[in-house]
Amino acid sequence: MTRVIKVGGRPQSDPSLSPALAAAHRKAPGSLVVVHGGGNEVSALQRLYGADSQFKGGRRFTTQLDLEIIRMALSGSANKRLVSALISSGVPALGLSGEDGALLSATPLDVSQYGFVGSPAAVNVGLLRHLLAGGYLPVISPVSRGMDASPSMVLNVNGDDAAAHIAVALDADELLLVSDVAGVLVDGAPVSMLGPDDAQRMIDEGTAHGGMGAKLQAALTALEGGVERVRISDIAAIEHLDRGTLLTRVGSVCA
Repeated sequence: MTRVIKVGGRPQSDPSLSPALAAAHRKAPGSLVVVHGGGNEVSALQRLYGADSQFKGGRRFTTQLDLEIIRMALSGSANKRLVSALISSGVPALGLSGEDGALLSATPLDVSQYGFVGSPAAVNVGLLRHLLAGGYLPVISPVSRGMDASPSMVLNVNGDDAAAHIAVALDADELLLVSDVAGVLVDGAPVSMLGPDDAQRMIDEGTAHGGMGAKLQAALTALEGGVERVRISDIAAIEHLDRGTLLTRVGSVCA
């Protein structure tokens, strides 16, 4: 069972994360890929540089200065800290950014609205399969390489979007989006299941907005690309496969 697990910024500070990922890797070596964000760390570093954080639709508006900060925070500090913790847990983790080996290529989303923010366009799946076959656990920062007319451009790609495209490219059985909530909330309580129509309606109506809206959009991308199931939940869902909100190509809101 191939799984892509995307870990948001807040869960990365939880000491239970590395042991949970390590246990998942030991159960099925060579079948797990981790993608991480790190928004809180980016925001903290922006403040040190006198820059402000701006978000639109759950995506960070990115200037050229912001891009360099994001490279430092995500591809540098957050990536290496998570890799180090996993190695200490006995996992052969290998840290990468989307720039390394042209792992992730992206195209600008909308420069006027988002700045240097990209939409994933291609995944070097051969590199990932090579690493997985060698028993490694790839740990990926979503900072990506530009393509087409701007091959030297670097773009800030939302971690959920990057994870969805990686899951599609790997023909993964599951995409798990790890957040700091137990699942998608409806009327203040997490629901066990959402269908594509439910998820799209929550996005359109603004019921799910900001980061959760971006997660649902990434989930739809993954499902449309052939991933069998997507879950949104917390760290405990790494081990407990029935935990969280499950999204499949069919289904509806359940209590």
